[in-house]
Amino acid sequence: MKAYVFPGQGSQFPGMGKELYEASEEAKTLFEKANEIVGFRITDIMFDGSEEELKQTNVTQPAIFIHSVVMAKVMGENFKPDMVAGHSLGEFSALVAAGAMSFEDGLKLVIQRANAMQAATEITEGTMAAILGLEDEQVESICQEIDGVVPANYNCPGQLVISGERKGIEAACEKFTEAGARRALILPVGGAFHSPLMEPARADLAKAIENTPFNEPRCPVYQNVTAKPVTDPAQIKENLVAQLTAPVRWTQTMQNMIAEGANAVVEVGPGKVLQGLFKKVDRKFETSSASL
Repeated sequence: MKAYVFPGQGSQFPGMGKELYEASEEAKTLFEKANEIVGFRITDIMFDGSEEELKQTNVTQPAIFIHSVVMAKVMGENFKPDMVAGHSLGEFSALVAAGAMSFEDGLKLVIQRANAMQAATEITEGTMAAILGLEDEQVESICQEIDGVVPANYNCPGQLVISGERKGIEAACEKFTEAGARRALILPVGGAFHSPLMEPARADLAKAIENTPFNEPRCPVYQNVTAKPVTDPAQIKENLVAQLTAPVRWTQTMQNMIAEGANAVVEVGPGKVLQGLFKKVDRKFETSSASL
């Protein structure tokens, strides 16, 4: 069984999607449609912009989504997933690629999500930190000792990202270092994503998701909030809303996909981050990047 997975924020790079645009008329049409929906030529930034320009939230999230979904659509009959999942933002790409919603609706939600998250970061100063080399249970236990600090991204065994108010994150990093973490590194991000500090964004996005038509996907979607396969559109919507303030259970998603029959994974979109994470779960697991 083949799993297709879709990357999240951080996998962007200058020039992303340019080869795809030039190689396929269908891709070109979709990229131009995306420019119209976004309201500016996001393709100019994707193809020729700098790293700094690509880092702006209102660019990064739509850019990764557009690149990923266009690649899946251009693959046509070669896109045959038995199961799909996406890391954080990538969950929207996975849902569109699996037919749970249209490209246009997915992109509009991603734009709204990016704007809502940006607005939430301006209310409270929050950040995130990567904790390497500790068991998940140790990280969870220390987080419980510090107000407002929570596990945010279970990326792979031995790598968990925490999220919360800056002071709390700084205090937590000291505790993790004392507890023997290989690294406790504050990340260069603009906010405390996947934490209760994103509540204003969650409330904002909930209305938009509720008003967007969803279909049953063509295969199970393993959602971040539960790490379990879902096909019911109402449940998908509920989990998608909860995702903004809940942790991304990617370690558990990978483990569940493998336990439930996946023997190969294809990463669809920019970068190879997710392939690397699967290798951390099972070094012999077959991974590849999507291609035309």
